[in-house]
Amino acid sequence: MLKLEGVFPALITPFTKDGKLDEERLRNLVEFVTEGGVAGVVPCGTTGESATLSYEEHERVIDIVVDCSKVPVVAGTGSNSTREAIELTKYAEDAGADAALLITPYYNKPNRRGLIEHFKAVADATELPLVLYNVPSRTGLNMTPDVVAELAGVPNIVGIKEASGNIGQVAKIIKATRDKGFVVLSGDDALTLPIMALGGKGVISVAANIVPKEMSEMVAAMLKGDYERARELHFRLMPLFEAMFLETNPIPVKKAAELLGLANGTLRLPLAELSKENEEKLRAVLKDLGLLK
Repeated sequence: MLKLEGVFPALITPFTKDGKLDEERLRNLVEFVTEGGVAGVVPCGTTGESATLSYEEHERVIDIVVDCSKVPVVAGTGSNSTREAIELTKYAEDAGADAALLITPYYNKPNRRGLIEHFKAVADATELPLVLYNVPSRTGLNMTPDVVAELAGVPNIVGIKEASGNIGQVAKIIKATRDKGFVVLSGDDALTLPIMALGGKGVISVAANIVPKEMSEMVAAMLKGDYERARELHFRLMPLFEAMFLETNPIPVKKAAELLGLANGTLRLPLAELSKENEEKLRAVLKDLGLLK
């Protein structure tokens, strides 16, 4: 059974210079983060530019990651169309993914009933464990603790990636669901420690594309109660957490991957290259961490 505990990199999707899927680099990236000790990988999420992947590319990325990964795969299969979310989730299940990550429907702004029925419809269509994904800064919709608590009662809805940035809200979710076997994962690297202090079990991480080993060490320290070591790593990595959001994610992390030779930094419009000013800030952070000469 899938254990939702530890670090799960929200994988970037490498593209070639002409904007096509770079399958070799994707496989190499999965190997790199796995060697860093991560608990699983998450393809086709926000960091993976899922919004600009074609349906065929989305499926292909899932296929590649499932094929090459030695750790569990939590495939991003969410959509603002319930029908499309069901189709993508069924595809991930057939492809051999271990779980699916489902973002709250964006743009539509469903009411409470519609939101609950959306996730229940996907859950009814699959046997995969499902992880909810709440990121109101992206979707324009916040999934409130009472909604999460109700959905936690659905047998195969097993957890949430919480990226609201609201610690009070996270605390309410953990309190309301802690007796249901429901897992809360941080959706924000910088809030991983406080969320885990409340009872969260790890993070779906942007920074783990770049520093999988240190992220894994930090979370492992929290899980075993070595708070001093966890804080030490948190403070060391704080500048990187901040640098990952100098501009819209995944612009900075793809530039960092390029600078470190992990993947091409090519983005798809409407995302554009990191500004020169912010690239210099990013380079300075990577140099301070000893990642870049």
